[in-house]
Amino acid sequence: MHLAYPVVLSALLFCTGLYGVLARRNAILVLMSVELMLNAVNLNLVAFDVWLSKTAEETLHSGQALALFTIAIAAAEIGIGLAIVLAVHRNRGTADIDKLRDTAEGHDPDDPDGPDGAGSPGGPGGPVPDSDADAPTTRAAVTKAEATA
Repeated sequence: MHLAYPVVLSALLFCTGLYGVLARRNAILVLMSVELMLNAVNLNLVAFDVWLSKTAEETLHSGQALALFTIAIAAAEIGIGLAIVLAVHRNRGTADIDKLRDTAEGHDPDDPDGPDGAGSPGGPGGPVPDSDADAPTTRAAVTKAEATA
């Protein structure tokens, strides 16, 4: 088998993953695209390892070992990434990356209107619309109220 076949397939997989990272708005789909890119790299590592082992007298299989390390790191990355996405989805109610941009942009914490002039009810630090105005709105306030009760 020629080396060109797995390299072309790897390039197509990597380009598909890159398009997914750049074009998708859902954070889970972005993580899946990153995994696709890592799998394309693994395919390249194994293909070049097989190609180089045919020409070398010693077969060290370093490409396959690097592919295993990449798979282990990718598994840890997807676990941590999904945990972050789930935590953000619980706090914000969305996994849309465009709607989460205000978390990265700095703004005055005393400004009730937020960075764009529009209030964000229900967001972290923002007022929560509720019929009971005396109820604590943050998790710290809830635990403090439970401790004093």
